[in-house]
Amino acid sequence: MPETVGTHHLRRTVDMLSLHQIDSVNVAVRAHYLPAFSRLGSYDRALIDRAAWGPKRERRLFEYWAHEASLLPMALYPLLRWRMAQADRGEGGWTSLRRFATERRGAAEAVLARIRSQGPMAASDFEDGKSRSGWWEWGDTKQALEWLFRAGHVTTATRRGSFERVYDVTERVIPAAIRDLPTPSDADAFRALTERAARTLGVATETDLRDYFRLKPEAARASVAALVEDGVLIPVAVAGWGRSAYLHRDARRPRRIAGAALLAPFDPLIWERARTERLFDFHYRIEIYVPAEKRRHGYYVLPFLLDDRIVARVDVKADRQAGKLLAHRVTVEPGAPAETVERLGIELRRMAGWLGLDEIAVGVVVHAE
Repeated sequence: MPETVGTHHLRRTVDMLSLHQIDSVNVAVRAHYLPAFSRLGSYDRALIDRAAWGPKRERRLFEYWAHEASLLPMALYPLLRWRMAQADRGEGGWTSLRRFATERRGAAEAVLARIRSQGPMAASDFEDGKSRSGWWEWGDTKQALEWLFRAGHVTTATRRGSFERVYDVTERVIPAAIRDLPTPSDADAFRALTERAARTLGVATETDLRDYFRLKPEAARASVAALVEDGVLIPVAVAGWGRSAYLHRDARRPRRIAGAALLAPFDPLIWERARTERLFDFHYRIEIYVPAEKRRHGYYVLPFLLDDRIVARVDVKADRQAGKLLAHRVTVEPGAPAETVERLGIELRRMAGWLGLDEIAVGVVVHAE
């Protein structure tokens, strides 16, 4: 990890991963900040804020649907225009939003016209923009805004303190140099996205590669075949996987893997849970939507990577009022090395310092059988 993390470190990390997934849960810290922390250690989160939502001259990232809602390098914008075009035609995405491409298009265009004339707006700035009670109960204006976002007519201008998205017309946010880049054919875009996924994952199955940018099976299959033909992907057999795998030609197997990291639930290393089990023999599910009495490991559980193994998991919460990072429950995996708890403590202290918390408080430590 670098002693001092600068803009170039962050840029290199995001480019290597191709995206940071966004999630609104803020129990410890919002998920899009964690992949860089896992790889770089303590850094100024304002680096991401400026790259994603800062002054236009500092923008290096944009928001869009990639794996899920994500922050992506600007260079990927043309590679996702096919998804915007699909949404504009009323194809793909949530059924409730597709209506705005057809019979409710006039309503969406009225929302767009208001943003164009009045400037950046959030859903709550519209008279009927506030959500109904309950999760995902969006009002009509919010749905129209989300369709406009998926279709590429608007994008995120900034985020408010509550993490509410503020929309603006795309041409006022995405730099002209990016907007003017040629639009690749769908096949070329699928291939480029698949190659990026392969470069990040190193070795992967077709399903792993497809999942990274949520491509359709036929698109991924054709892309993998083309990349194999061109020698970019090398078919390999991985012991214990029981299915075909592909190695990126630039992947290098290190002589030794040394390091420690707490991983976000939405980190690209582990977000495809079947791959996580194949790689690490580690069964992981996020339990934030599971009733408390049915949770096995806790509410917001971060896996702990030590060298080349996931050796523990910890249920964390930032108690900002008390200035503490709470580790409610630590579960040590079977066969974990003796230094696991000590090394985990180091990473928890590192995280506490990064979050501006003065101490950590560890609850129960359980050794799984």
